[in-house]
Amino acid sequence: MSGPTASLAGNDADNLVLKAARLLGERVDGLRVGVFHLTKRLPVAAGIGGGSSDAAAALRLLARLNGLALSHPAVREAARLTGADVPVCLEPRARMMRGAGEVLGPALRLPQLFAVLVNPRVPVETPAVFKALGLRAGESFSGAAHPDLEAESRSTISLLKDARNDLELPATRLQPLIAEALELVSGTAQCRLARMSGSGATVFGLYDDCRTAAEAAKRIRRDRPDWWVKATSLR
Repeated sequence: MSGPTASLAGNDADNLVLKAARLLGERVDGLRVGVFHLTKRLPVAAGIGGGSSDAAAALRLLARLNGLALSHPAVREAARLTGADVPVCLEPRARMMRGAGEVLGPALRLPQLFAVLVNPRVPVETPAVFKALGLRAGESFSGAAHPDLEAESRSTISLLKDARNDLELPATRLQPLIAEALELVSGTAQCRLARMSGSGATVFGLYDDCRTAAEAAKRIRRDRPDWWVKATSLR
């Protein structure tokens, strides 16, 4: 492993790349393997699926090496057991996810979204956030249905404004810096939408173009030089 956050990516026992490879090897006799070099740049436990994407990339490489389709039951099962977000990352396209991440909708044709990602460099463990949500086993979370991004004709940002992140409130209770990051991002010029990503602690802002996003990132870096800030585009 190399990269600025390599030391935080986990040892052999819990690194998701090696976990995915091990789970696939347990399901495919004589699996051909190799050596992985992970360059880790994203914050860990950040709610943006960095580790899940790494694990899915490892499974794609192993599937190609062994002549396995990504739809092969062993590949799918290894992805599911590695982590809830790994199945959707096998074929990295935007999708609606249900269940514990194993029920995937069709690939969505989203427009390019210009964004700024901000992480206050505090890890937030997903199990703790779900515990803070306060649901009992088998209990459903009340709330309006999320908009159907595929069926509705409104702009993507307009649809996302009608959606929500149910984990945002419990996560901000656990880590108040998330609320501070949301306020900072939403206060940048021409920010169309600011939300927490996943279970936190990363938040994102959406903008109309790359120049506006870059200016917002520059302002946030100036105000919080110790935070991780990245202007990017999403699809």
